[in-house]
Amino acid sequence: MKDKKENNKKRALLPVRMNILFFAIFLLFSALVLQLGVVQILNGESYQEEIQRTNLDTTSVPVPRGKIFDTNGEIIVDNEALYSITYTPSNDVQAEDRLEVAEALSQYIDMSDDQYIDQITERDRREYYLLHHEEEIEERLEAVNTEEMENSEVYDATLDLITDEEISDFTDEELELIAIKKELDSAYALTPQVVKNEDVTAEEYAAVAENLDELPGINATTEWDRNYPNGDTLTSILGNVSSQEEGIPAEDMSAYLTKGYSRNDRVGRSGLEEQYEDFLRGRKEQIQYTTRQNGSIIDSETIVDGERGKDLVLTTDLEFQQEVDDILLDEFQSMKASNSYENRFATNAYAVVMNPQTGELLAVSGVEYDDENDEYNDAGLGALNNAHEPGSSIKGATILTGYDSGAISPGDTFRDAPMNLAGAEAKSSVQDMGTVNDLTALERSSNVYMFYVALRLGGDNRHPMPQNANIDLNMGETLQTLQNYFNQFGLGSTTGVDYPNESTGLRGQTPEDPGTLLDFAIGQYDTYTALQLAQYVSTIANDGYRVQPHFLKEARDPVASMDELGPLYYATNPTVMNRIEMTNDEISRVQDGFRLSYQGSQGTGNDYFDDKSYNPAGKTGTAESAEYVDGERFDLNNLSLVGYAPFDDPEVAYAVIVPHVGIGEGNEINLKVGEQILDSYFEVKEDHDEEAEDSDDGDDDGEDEESE
Repeated sequence: MKDKKENNKKRALLPVRMNILFFAIFLLFSALVLQLGVVQILNGESYQEEIQRTNLDTTSVPVPRGKIFDTNGEIIVDNEALYSITYTPSNDVQAEDRLEVAEALSQYIDMSDDQYIDQITERDRREYYLLHHEEEIEERLEAVNTEEMENSEVYDATLDLITDEEISDFTDEELELIAIKKELDSAYALTPQVVKNEDVTAEEYAAVAENLDELPGINATTEWDRNYPNGDTLTSILGNVSSQEEGIPAEDMSAYLTKGYSRNDRVGRSGLEEQYEDFLRGRKEQIQYTTRQNGSIIDSETIVDGERGKDLVLTTDLEFQQEVDDILLDEFQSMKASNSYENRFATNAYAVVMNPQTGELLAVSGVEYDDENDEYNDAGLGALNNAHEPGSSIKGATILTGYDSGAISPGDTFRDAPMNLAGAEAKSSVQDMGTVNDLTALERSSNVYMFYVALRLGGDNRHPMPQNANIDLNMGETLQTLQNYFNQFGLGSTTGVDYPNESTGLRGQTPEDPGTLLDFAIGQYDTYTALQLAQYVSTIANDGYRVQPHFLKEARDPVASMDELGPLYYATNPTVMNRIEMTNDEISRVQDGFRLSYQGSQGTGNDYFDDKSYNPAGKTGTAESAEYVDGERFDLNNLSLVGYAPFDDPEVAYAVIVPHVGIGEGNEINLKVGEQILDSYFEVKEDHDEEAEDSDDGDDDGEDEESE
């Protein structure tokens, strides 16, 4: 009986426990529903944004390049500010979005000129048509088997389904819209792309700036373009910068991208712009974008301020450079205007002026005649890249080779008379000179003396040379020895100049006859550039030290002022590349020969240099050349000249070469140019010294007034 009561009691408690359990569960579910309500209704939007705000993307905005100044702080290359309309797409932008932006932007800017319309391709037209007829074209695509195609292949197949007729009758407004969309399509995500930066009017700029809220990704900003205040001066040496359409060179894409460039960045493509790209490029402004997972931009922040590139200060004196350009152009035009028929073959002339002790390039000039358009153009680059046979101007290297090799000794004499070698044309000087030594051989430019140096270098010590003599020497070994010696002066080797793609000239191979080998000794076999000739004569002037030529003097930090240079960032120091093997006495002997060549009574440059107060030295050169027209041969000369001054403490050295000049009286353009170059150098120097003195006097006067 007792057990029965206990069982009834337990059964009575069970519903109560179940009710308590259900009530507890109800409370838990109610709390959960309440919490979900709070999350979704009250804080849902902020939580959703927090979930999606997962990406931080950084992009770089280009800055203007550094400026370029001459050695005195005169501007050579500047930046010209331009109004610019740019587009920076987010990661999630689609073709339809770009079309909408293009349609809106077309209301504020004009891109209907031929320069834009002519750039539209057939593909651009098809892509535009597809966006307006997508369903229709996709229906056509159903008839094409696309199962094994890649996505890009399917897209190309879709475009191919659009007929030529369907894209042939766009209105002018539609073509302008396509042109705008084409620029938008070129943009990379989060990277500014120029839509229009040529002839952007103030009205266009203001209209875009005032309506940016209607133009997602569009910005009205300022761009830049290179400006040359001094016209064509040095333009071929300065080089050029790529446009944004060209961007970074495809062949060097990986290297540029590794350095932080964007594909559409403007970079130096040639010349000094390319050589000093790392200085000139500047520090890009870096903007950090906060984006949602779908790629849309939430926020942006500048994390690194941009700074335009370093300013370059060149070794070139702008005033002197322009003087040299004018001298070369005037004399070349005068020569071309002469009655000599053969002068029509002369198409260019070059001159290089440098400091032999420091390697500073004071002027690099070239002129080129365009026969088709009958005009003369700047061709300074040819002084570094065009090589020609220079003739006798290299005889200083021949004499020094003879000294060091033991082929001759200072003071050795030879009989200058024609050599009649077996199986070769007679080899001679311009005139028989009788007995000459090393000094008079340089003064009067004896070819025969140089022939004997080459013969003795090859082991043939006969003198005088018998008539119809058979020459038996190792021509390959002898030529190699001569070339190796000449390399010490920079002839036939790189000069080390801070410039891309310098030419080293044409290095001749082993000749078939001894006569050709002898021609090497008088500068009529291998070819050299004007820069190589300038380094060669500088090495002789500088007591045998070959100094690396250079355009860059300094790099400076940029400053806001347009008229001032900033703090020094980098300075170029003189670099001695090598010291030639000859002794000081031997080098001094050739220096005396060069002085006699310019100032001696029988010197080949005497008529132009013997009365100069700046005491010059140097060597003339003439190399035979020829042109053929319809089988007819025209004999020509390459005229060259090297020199330096003052003789006892050289501060300027130069080389001039004018190839393919007609033979005749008055064709002494090399001497005329060389004389005027030295005259101009010392005149400009005197002017600068007087200006500096006046400036110092003015400073002193100011200090005196303050002290009073």
